[in-house]
Amino acid sequence: MEVVEGTAEIDDVGSFVETLGAIGDRHGVIVQAFDARYVVDRAHLELAVELATRAHRRGDAIAEDFGVEILLYAAGRRQINRALTMGVGEGSCPVVAVVVDPEKVSSHKGNDEPRDIGAAADEVRDALTPASTLGEYDAERVRSFFDVTDAELAATAGGLPDTVRERVALLPVEK
Repeated sequence: MEVVEGTAEIDDVGSFVETLGAIGDRHGVIVQAFDARYVVDRAHLELAVELATRAHRRGDAIAEDFGVEILLYAAGRRQINRALTMGVGEGSCPVVAVVVDPEKVSSHKGNDEPRDIGAAADEVRDALTPASTLGEYDAERVRSFFDVTDAELAATAGGLPDTVRERVALLPVEK
């Protein structure tokens, strides 16, 4: 997994997502982008990718598309329409994207296409304006999205990032 950060001026979300999808297709990888204001840290993304990978390997995935599965886990939700809130939006958007090799999530043999996470990540970087976005989350936005109450946050020794990762980790239990 490689993480790419930056900002984007997005006129059309569908077109932007198609561009990232085409990059992924060219390199045989999955590119999933997020609005960085909802991503608390790299561990948040790593956990989402790990759990989505595990679900796909077991044949227990919520979504057919692996990128969408990553998004669902990152959002800690089973409903795609609610998880899409974490995706990129129109206008100036801080972006963090993960580039993942789907071979690590699939037991299918016979796909000999070369997979180049690094080259795909470079292309994603080229599609963004360089900026540090990972960890630059909006605490109120995150608390609202993940339904984190004052009482819950006060009871958590680790703070908001730990609470969010707990939500992500609990999604498989809620299935």
